[in-house]
Amino acid sequence: MTKLRALWSGDLALVEAFWTWTVAVGLLVNVATSVLFLVLIQQDQLLAAMLVGYGASVPYNVVATVGVWRSAARYGGPSLHATLARVASALLMAGLTLT
Repeated sequence: MTKLRALWSGDLALVEAFWTWTVAVGLLVNVATSVLFLVLIQQDQLLAAMLVGYGASVPYNVVATVGVWRSAARYGGPSLHATLARVASALLMAGLTLT
């Protein structure tokens, strides 16, 4: 939970916020919730499917995206890297949320 707070507040290094929390963990969260969503749909549990499919992934995607944006604001390296991380995280999380 401490790392998620650090992510949310932008206290993590941009490389960790993006590659670890947005790409790796974000992919795991979204794949897991998608699989559970499909299993619950097949069992005709539509409300549970919606809660699992969106109730877990969307909040995580928001936290990860906000965290990358805030970490990018504090990034001391080339501004192009910060901009690319912001754009990539927004596109990735939007894509994972909408699929």
